[in-house]
Amino acid sequence: MMIERDLTPKLLETLAHAPATALIGPRQVGKTTLALAAAEACGQPSLYLDLESDADRAKLEQPELYLADHLDKLVILDEVHRAPRLFPVLRGLIDRSRRAGRRAGNYLLLGSASLDLLKQSGETLAGRIAYLELPPFHVGELGAEALNPLWVRGGFPESALADSEAWSLRWRRDFIRTYLERDIPQFGPRIAAETLRRFWGMLAHQQGSLLNAARLAASLGVDGKTVASYLDLLVDLLLVRRLPPWYANSGKRLVKSPKVYVRDSGLVHALLGIADKEALLAHPVVGASWEGFVVESLLGNAPEGVQGHFYRSAGGAEIDLLLAFPDQSLWAIEIKRSLTPKVERGFHSACADLDPARKLLIYPGTDDYRIAEDIRVLSLPAACQLLASSR
Repeated sequence: MMIERDLTPKLLETLAHAPATALIGPRQVGKTTLALAAAEACGQPSLYLDLESDADRAKLEQPELYLADHLDKLVILDEVHRAPRLFPVLRGLIDRSRRAGRRAGNYLLLGSASLDLLKQSGETLAGRIAYLELPPFHVGELGAEALNPLWVRGGFPESALADSEAWSLRWRRDFIRTYLERDIPQFGPRIAAETLRRFWGMLAHQQGSLLNAARLAASLGVDGKTVASYLDLLVDLLLVRRLPPWYANSGKRLVKSPKVYVRDSGLVHALLGIADKEALLAHPVVGASWEGFVVESLLGNAPEGVQGHFYRSAGGAEIDLLLAFPDQSLWAIEIKRSLTPKVERGFHSACADLDPARKLLIYPGTDDYRIAEDIRVLSLPAACQLLASSR
């Protein structure tokens, strides 16, 4: 079953204007499927090479000679981080194509890690490459009726669309194991899989909490720098989000530590051994899991250039998610796992500090109503739609 991804129009637009496009996202998120569909929609000849395939890597033993024979095609290079030596070659070929009059749609590069891909491409393809990130499915793509299954299973296609809860959970457990044992060692110094799994599990237990590196280091028996390197790696692999605090010249003491979320709710549940919705509703992580799910859904639907933050002062003023738009306007978002949600004094205090353009309260119900003149209660699908319409 082919599900239209929200990123498709943006990808097609980018291919039409940029010589090279980097499409990044975690493994198994659907990058290859989207890339092949986009190539077909472009209506131009294309060539797909999987750099995890020995046969395809053999074709690129002399990359300049091989790729020079395909300058008339959109060349899709999957798992491009495996061949960093390609980037200087691509720069030369792009410049050759420009001189011949072809200025866009030369290469589509797929990668599973932001740091590795950005580092390599940034050194050699400046001014020639555009970047797009493909997240897992969000509720705007699967529809409001998929809200609860998507929350429980997460948005990775094989998990979200699995035939049963048991198979979905099994897929996620296998995904975690494969990342720990095979994929992560490609991107950084050798880390014991069990140590990193414990660290990942600790982050799931503390979903949405302020980062306390000292406590994590003590639990793992390592130092703070090592914890920082573990966290950096999971962030760069697009598996964990560091939500930064908002700094404002309000004259108040503000929290400066980031909040940390495992980005996919299904992985949170797999790491904690939560099999289904009933088990989730009885688990202490349920509120934090819902918050993280909402944060990822809203950021996935936000217009380009919108930055996510949270706001918290020493005096108790707090906003769960603060969306900062390029025009300097702010949206203040409170997240509640209750069918009778209420905003607390800390939210009002924070809004008084920041004067946001919109104040929204996101809850698991379906109605759209106001609890104050300037505070609107919305379901998550409605909030995603509102954000998408502001693009």
